[in-house]
Amino acid sequence: MKMNLPNKLTMLRIFLSIVIIILLLFPFDMTGISLPKLFVNEKAVIDIKYIIAGVLFITASLTDFLDGYIARKYNLITDFGKLIDAIADKVLVNSVLIILAASGFIHPIIAVIVVLRDTVVNSIKMVAASKGTVVAAIGSGKLKTACLMIGIVLTLFYNMPFELWNLKVSDFLLIIAAILSIVSGIQYYKQNKHLIEA
Repeated sequence: MKMNLPNKLTMLRIFLSIVIIILLLFPFDMTGISLPKLFVNEKAVIDIKYIIAGVLFITASLTDFLDGYIARKYNLITDFGKLIDAIADKVLVNSVLIILAASGFIHPIIAVIVVLRDTVVNSIKMVAASKGTVVAAIGSGKLKTACLMIGIVLTLFYNMPFELWNLKVSDFLLIIAAILSIVSGIQYYKQNKHLIEA
């Protein structure tokens, strides 16, 4: 199958997601590989693998914006593109959230809420699609995504530079994202309740 540019960007996002997952989970210490650590003002020690993962996460997130923009502008929207884009988003965001929770960087409840909400909302969208209705994105969902993406990046960057002033900006954004996940999930359900119960 010949893929258009937006779909190629989406596939790139999946590839970058896999690289991030391997980078964060690979047992470097057990294999004798020593990655350099950064010292910031003798106050914070930063593992370089998280910085690299953060840069890759930003790059992958940009492809998410670009593929949708190009697809809409040049009328390159395809069914395959819609499917693979949704999968790519979840592979990127949810896998990193789970890894950060397992590594003790964030509270596990944040990952649980976000993943559970995504599962519910995606199920609602599938039911709606089967009945010929497209469920559009809502404001609270978009704000949730923005808080989540920035919060993840800051967490991978050890909350720098805010950590130097003891401002837990990354934690705050992720908590807001979790709250908005619940709010937007309820809104999606209420708006599409008639389709689900029909």
